[in-house]
Amino acid sequence: MGKASVIKSVDAFQVAWNPNDPPGRRSAIVRVTTEEGLTGYGEASPMHGGEHSLWVLRDAAASLVGADALDHAVIYDRLLHRYVKLGPEGTVTGALAALDIALWDLKGKLFGQPIYKLLGGAWRTEVPFYASIGGNANRTVDEVLRVVEQRWQTEKPAAIKIRWDGDRTRQDHDIPGDIAKAKAVRKLVGDDFPLAFDANNQYSVGGAIRVGRALEELGYIWFEEPVQHYDVRAMGEVAQRLDITVSAAEQTYTTQALVDIINAGVRMVQPDIVKMGGITGLMQCAAIAYAHGVELVPHQTQPTIGHVANLHVLATIMHLTKPAEFADPDTRMHPAFRNPPKPADGKFRIPSGPGLGLDLIESELDKRRVG
Repeated sequence: MGKASVIKSVDAFQVAWNPNDPPGRRSAIVRVTTEEGLTGYGEASPMHGGEHSLWVLRDAAASLVGADALDHAVIYDRLLHRYVKLGPEGTVTGALAALDIALWDLKGKLFGQPIYKLLGGAWRTEVPFYASIGGNANRTVDEVLRVVEQRWQTEKPAAIKIRWDGDRTRQDHDIPGDIAKAKAVRKLVGDDFPLAFDANNQYSVGGAIRVGRALEELGYIWFEEPVQHYDVRAMGEVAQRLDITVSAAEQTYTTQALVDIINAGVRMVQPDIVKMGGITGLMQCAAIAYAHGVELVPHQTQPTIGHVANLHVLATIMHLTKPAEFADPDTRMHPAFRNPPKPADGKFRIPSGPGLGLDLIESELDKRRVG
């Protein structure tokens, strides 16, 4: 490929989609440009605006100039071990996820192929989604029902997940109220519609088992992060004592940590492409999940670039047992994309253009750049 794949620059920056966006609502973007002018785009986790990961990318940028973008597995491991004493969880893996997605985007453009072709081909080019509905800890039962019904009727999702997003410092705060909301949602959608419950780490082991038993009676199909994610032993205990599938690992950042949580007893894992290793990392997770006989259902916070990268990976997974996550809808990123991913008939269609297949409007992205 010659100069077409030689990196000329790596630019890492925050984007404020609206002028009054607080830092936590911003996106963390990386743009990799080759000497011949090809560009690849990636995205880090948007948690707290991603500035922590952008620092790593800015620090690494000069060392990447002159490297071959097609050597990106070497680039990835070299940087992981350069910054390993920062964690590597979270900050470093988020930075590497953004860079990895950008290099895969470039690779697809160099070869004129969508990423899913380079990963081995697609089992599907449309992926059903589940509506992931957050903020329910602070809603009344009636308010929960209103927001669930609105998304259920308008999006026609394949499943619904109700998320709590509560105060993680208050364990077992309102278990009767939580169960009442779960019962009300079940009554709303009927006995057969697939439902999931995301506790966002708010229970003790005993509290989680109590709620999990109620969810089993209500026919919920999975119970997500019932206890603190960092207490792997407790997560495994809950998973092994309940019949409902317990899921975790959206806050797991390395393949080794993923194996630990599987060995503890968790049978559905949810790593996030913009938090742990990008496309390369998520494909490694797919291999681990397949080898251990557990379900891979990636977490997705819906940043546009990360969302599409996730869809390319999901296209390649033979046993895709659950729909893709579609978190609380937000169109604020759409002005920078000519073809942003939009749900239709309960599904997302995977772009077939080279690389990610996203058509970015660089001028729109740059004018929203922070700093």
